[in-house]
Amino acid sequence: QVQLVESGGGLVQAGGSLRLSCAASGGAFSSHAMGWFRRAPGKEREVVAAINWSGGSRYYAEFVKGRFTISRDSAKNTVYLQMNSLKPEDTAVYYCAARTLSINSGTYYRDREYDYWGQGTQVTVSS
Repeated sequence: QVQLVESGGGLVQAGGSLRLSCAASGGAFSSHAMGWFRRAPGKEREVVAAINWSGGSRYYAEFVKGRFTISRDSAKNTVYLQMNSLKPEDTAVYYCAARTLSINSGTYYRDREYDYWGQGTQVTVSS
């Protein structure tokens, strides 16, 4: 059983940056693909970014390409989401998720295929 705990959310002005962290415990972190998802008020949950078990493959939603970067540190059992050039429309609760199945460009966004989820961290971007 993998436990995930997100941190790093907060309030930031448009154009600013935040780095989210997701600490994993209780499982073989290095063998799991990891993803970041978000849910804005009144909207469906959507994928933001995902990274495979080795960190060699990364996938991004179109709306964050060039602004956000996902990375992982297996020594620290942690995955990160560096968010730059934040916009008010990035305001949402951000969730970290882990899956035992590998990911590719056709599967990384499938939230139902992720096995473990964190509790979420709020990101608010003011205009």
